[in-house]
Amino acid sequence: MVPKGKLVIIGGAVDLGSSLSYNENINHPHYIKFFERGILRRMITESPKKEESVIEVITTASKIPEIVGAEYIKSFNQLQVSKVHVLDIRTREDALTEESIERAKNADIVMFSGGDQLRLSSIFGGTEFLEILKRRYEQEDFMIAGTSAGAAAASVNMIYRGNSSEALIKGEVQITGGLGFIDDVIIDTHFVQRGRIGRLFYAVASNPGMLGIGLGEDAGLLITGGTCLEAIGSGLTILVDGRYISETSIYDVEIGSPVSIDNLKVHVMSIFDKYDLHKHELKINKAIKVEEDVYLRIKDYD
Repeated sequence: MVPKGKLVIIGGAVDLGSSLSYNENINHPHYIKFFERGILRRMITESPKKEESVIEVITTASKIPEIVGAEYIKSFNQLQVSKVHVLDIRTREDALTEESIERAKNADIVMFSGGDQLRLSSIFGGTEFLEILKRRYEQEDFMIAGTSAGAAAASVNMIYRGNSSEALIKGEVQITGGLGFIDDVIIDTHFVQRGRIGRLFYAVASNPGMLGIGLGEDAGLLITGGTCLEAIGSGLTILVDGRYISETSIYDVEIGSPVSIDNLKVHVMSIFDKYDLHKHELKINKAIKVEEDVYLRIKDYD
């Protein structure tokens, strides 16, 4: 089935709520700037009700949900969106309440914040709440968005653990089931800044039928029809295609040994570029920067 809804996955900026950034300056005034001027604005533009959209921010993945939720409310308010609420689900029991179910049914946009993606899969997996989101995404002009952990958990399979520096050691990258909004891809975030390319290489080598998506900070993808990936935001997105792998040692070496891979194909996407997940084709579109974090598409390259 071709989904009628839209999926937005975002690499994240300063990832409030993750263990890696918990002690950073969480009041940094510019950490969500790219959302305000780019990605969040595009989300509102793509929603049928525009500024009248009802948005539910799900902070389940975060260790500091109150702070994260308040920042998202403020950022959407700056875009003249007032119907923004925080759906504070911290346990599976919370996800099963009548209030949570009704809010899932009535939202126009649901957005999963950053933090720990394993919390998302373990709390929402198999629940009526998740089934409602999937059904609405398939049957309605409904938007699901996720940043950082919320993006990583969007696919059927997700990376939930793996040391960046030792990612190409067999057994170092851990993969489990995600929320299941999109199949045949696996997503990693904070991709460039945290040196996670090895994690994605390993994940793709273990299943070359999956397209690896590495989202940089300030980078996102707008996914329509389940197959059209458009780069949004000012950062870079790396795609790793394993279909042409000619040889790999991943199935031969022992746990703890380095892995070799021959002939991975890599694409780099920037703002307005599009990738067809069925045809496996990248279309590069030219953009110019007109002011800080604001870009205009000029024309398609021939």
